[in-house]
Amino acid sequence: VQLQASGGGLVQAGGSLRLSCAASGSIVSTNAMSWYRQAPGKQRELVATFTKGGITKYADSVKGRFTISRDNAKNTVYLQMNSLGPEDTAVYYCNAEVLIVPSMKIFSFWGQGTKVTVSS
Repeated sequence: VQLQASGGGLVQAGGSLRLSCAASGSIVSTNAMSWYRQAPGKQRELVATFTKGGITKYADSVKGRFTISRDNAKNTVYLQMNSLGPEDTAVYYCNAEVLIVPSMKIFSFWGQGTKVTVSS
């Protein structure tokens, strides 16, 4: 299973970006799909999660500005980021809990990361 993230880049404060992450491979289904981020010198933190049941959760720091969505048919998760500020500068990683064949077990997979830089 591979997760391919895209959509990062350089944006001015107040701007927007949309990240995408597509899972591919021997996938039966995906459970929770999430976005994490890691700023320079800091630990990786959870930004947003979209559960298989349709529940979304956000870090307090992004509530009201970021929106996570997913397309189950495409095994893809998105992160719409609005009102970006310099504090959002980080490498963003997607994560998916995936039920795979032939083991029929759930594993956690990570994307390669996409860098978001917000200039002030």
